[in-house]
Amino acid sequence: MIPVRRVVLSLLVLAGPTMAQGKNTAPPQEEIAPPVAAVPVPYDDKLARLAEVLGSVHYLRTLCKAAGGDEWREGMKQLLDSETGNEPQRKERLTAAFNRGYRAFASVYTDCTPAAIVAEERYRNEGATLATEITSRFGN
Repeated sequence: MIPVRRVVLSLLVLAGPTMAQGKNTAPPQEEIAPPVAAVPVPYDDKLARLAEVLGSVHYLRTLCKAAGGDEWREGMKQLLDSETGNEPQRKERLTAAFNRGYRAFASVYTDCTPAAIVAEERYRNEGATLATEITSRFGN
């Protein structure tokens, strides 16, 4: 989510109960703020595809014992930390996309074959293209 909208939404959620109170009313004992609904982000579909690609590349690089196999899982973790914050529904969707990409290749490739190496290269290229598109169109 774009940071400015996140700040504004947080301020509205926090300020809403305060603004609604009259001057003569006693403060509530303990208010529990309702969970903030996930606001759809215009690039969520591309982000989900990127997560799926990351899962695919992670599986294929691990299968072929390529150097830096775990960097793709770490990249996904960084993506989740930076994009989902306190939005558990978005985090679940992106995690499910990563796992879907991982499982898709796990069900097809059990050994590192030339076809697996080609698939990994193509997915890495697609991931790079997606990352460039997302940042150039929606980046700050």
